[in-house]
Amino acid sequence: MRPALPLLLALSLVACASTGPAADDPTAGLVNPQVIRSEQPNGDVIEEYRVNGRLHVVKVTPARGPVYYLQDRDGDGRPDDGAPVSPVLWKLFEWD
Repeated sequence: MRPALPLLLALSLVACASTGPAADDPTAGLVNPQVIRSEQPNGDVIEEYRVNGRLHVVKVTPARGPVYYLQDRDGDGRPDDGAPVSPVLWKLFEWD
């Protein structure tokens, strides 16, 4: 029974690694998107994904930090939330 434990552990780690950020990528389901890429002076990269000229997703790759997405779910051409730009919330500190 002991030799099977390392194999089971390795398989569980592989399963966890395969369910990473790719599953959360909203651009994966877009069909033939036109991608407009621009690099900001601070090093951030902004990619607009448009289908038939309509904005669907904005992908922001900061110079430092994780990639995040702004989505237009209601089709009005602006990221949702009623504001010109959806707020992005990050957990900076946590106390127990």
